[in-house]
Amino acid sequence: GRFPAEPARAGPSDPGEPIAIVGMACRLPGGADDPESFWRILDEGIDATGPLPADRWDVASLYDPDPDAAGKTYAGGGGFLRAIDRFDADFFGISPREAAAMDPQQRLVLEVGWEALERAGYAPAALAGTPAGVYLGAMGSDYRPPAGLPREELDGYAETGSAVAVIAGRLAYHLGLTGPAMAVETACSSSLVALHLACQALRQGECDLALAGGVQVMCAPTALVEFSRLRGVAPDGRCKSF
Repeated sequence: GRFPAEPARAGPSDPGEPIAIVGMACRLPGGADDPESFWRILDEGIDATGPLPADRWDVASLYDPDPDAAGKTYAGGGGFLRAIDRFDADFFGISPREAAAMDPQQRLVLEVGWEALERAGYAPAALAGTPAGVYLGAMGSDYRPPAGLPREELDGYAETGSAVAVIAGRLAYHLGLTGPAMAVETACSSSLVALHLACQALRQGECDLALAGGVQVMCAPTALVEFSRLRGVAPDGRCKSF
């Protein structure tokens, strides 16, 4: 048999041509599960911070107002996503044990990526075989599957479930996209760099559609404790940049 023809790729575009953002989706603290909710929070000045997530951590043993307390954080709250354990695995054709091994960041990327395409007017399944790209900023994974799950049930899934590189690849694979797929980690600028790379790829003709964004879910309090030692978090959980 013959190999199928490679999908036609867009050529390089005029470097001065604007990049069109045709759809957006999000999950943000304060219950902003769509762009409209996010804009409402901004417009009305709603405080989206909240207490430390008691369903995720042992808050009583984690918090200590003394900034010198080892292994503790003096921050009483912050901007945390809620219900990170919820995921419609069946919709994405993922088995329950693989879903349990997947970092919530990967689950969120699948859901939000699908929603972004729908909001842009695309039928996500219809993009299979097209040279669309995926560019995502991510800062590593601190997720550990629930302790009650037998190790043998996670074999084969634990590595892919926590690998940062898989965050972009899983979405591209699920949608059948043939364009570039990459996750980048440049600390706090990760999502901005991902957006920059997506724009460059579009201008250079490497893809004709790109999903770009970032994801960050703090599953373990390690980073919060570390930054508390550096006095790098605000006691009231509200950022005071510069």
